[in-house]
Amino acid sequence: MIKKLIHIFIIFIIVVSTFFFSTAYSFNIDSIDSTIITNEDIDSLVYEASTSPSQDLNLNSRSCIVLDRTSKKILYEKNSSNKVKMASTTKIMTAIVVLENSTDLSQTVTISREAASTGGSRLGLETNDKITISNLLYGLLLCSGNDAAIALSEAIAGDVSSFVGLMNNKAESLGLSNTHFESPHGLDSDNHYTTAYELSLLTDYALNNSTFLKIVGTTNYTVNINGYSKSLKNTNELLGVLNGVYGVKTGFTNGANRCLVTACKRNDMDVICVVLRCRY
Repeated sequence: MIKKLIHIFIIFIIVVSTFFFSTAYSFNIDSIDSTIITNEDIDSLVYEASTSPSQDLNLNSRSCIVLDRTSKKILYEKNSSNKVKMASTTKIMTAIVVLENSTDLSQTVTISREAASTGGSRLGLETNDKITISNLLYGLLLCSGNDAAIALSEAIAGDVSSFVGLMNNKAESLGLSNTHFESPHGLDSDNHYTTAYELSLLTDYALNNSTFLKIVGTTNYTVNINGYSKSLKNTNELLGVLNGVYGVKTGFTNGANRCLVTACKRNDMDVICVVLRCRY
């Protein structure tokens, strides 16, 4: 039974990689409806995989891990201690630093020119826009807004550099010795890195925050910018599709490749799956 449960979550990491990144692998999923992946679908994949040792799995991800949240045991890993870029999965730490240092999430902030000019994925903020910290957090975690990341940094610490200092202090306090931040958004930088293992530990910690848990599990949300509403859709396409998934964060840069942190709970098993440097 234990072996089968472990196989379930090994297959889970493959399904996550394949479903989200269109990765090809040796198991037959052609008959599965990609709109809803059920327990039966996973079990059928487990049956097909049961004759192959987990170490023989050919995963597209160059670094990954499946961590059991209850026991903190590693169910599967591949190069999980390698230091790699993590793109917008950085925003897991950004959100936690904001949540632990903000006294009022309803506070309205004014968007700076620096925040408004930040490139990459965006919430769509413009200079002098007014928006609450709470709405910025939804923009950060749902649509992965780099502009929201800079705006939150300035609102909490006064400037980006000071906020990044808070991020690294938090990493140190959590014992993440192979993690270092240079920005709140995760755009490529040589000294901005983590490991799959440490990112899983950070995610486990973050999910204990009820506000973080609520936001990353939200599929659609409407924010208010300057009194006007804007609808957001979570970039995590596994929410509402793969049974039991309740977060967490996507990411992509040319240097980091495709990244995904997923939390999934079924019955008594609660796991965090981290996929980094997925090429397709």
